Amino acid sequence: MSHKIVPTISSGVAGPLGVLHMPRLWQKLSLEAAGKLAEGYPGCGQGYDQMLLDGIGLDKDATLGFVSSKKPTYVEFEAFVCETATMLNETAVSSLNAAIIGYQHAAETRQSILSSVGLPDGKPTDAINLNNLDDWQAFHSAELK
Repeated sequence: MSHKIVPTISSGVAGPLGVLHMPRLWQKLSLEAAGKLAEGYPGCGQGYDQMLLDGIGLDKDATLGFVSSKKPTYVEFEAFVCETATMLNETAVSSLNAAIIGYQHAAETRQSILSSVGLPDGKPTDAINLNNLDDWQAFHSAELK
């Protein structure tokens, strides 16, 4: 039985290309391709993952296929992105990064995450930090508890 891994790279992290969330997407896709992505985590979901694909013009099927077949390092993944993204430019990256930073979860999701980690409803309110708390709680439960 393969050990499942909770992804802990934040959506607020960018690699050398300066694209937020790209290292997390690579980690999730890589873990999924290896059969090691923790339950409840999509390799490529409809939130930040789809925002990234759409924001820089990456074909979802080609991207998933590349990661699945090549098992690239992060630098190799960025090279693939440079070769295949149709909108990888400063304007698109700035717009995508602003959308990622500015994304807010619905009140119910925010309250659920804060409650699950033992914080009162309040701060943080942004999706990046709420998702971080959620990941860290899942990591703690899976690996440290």
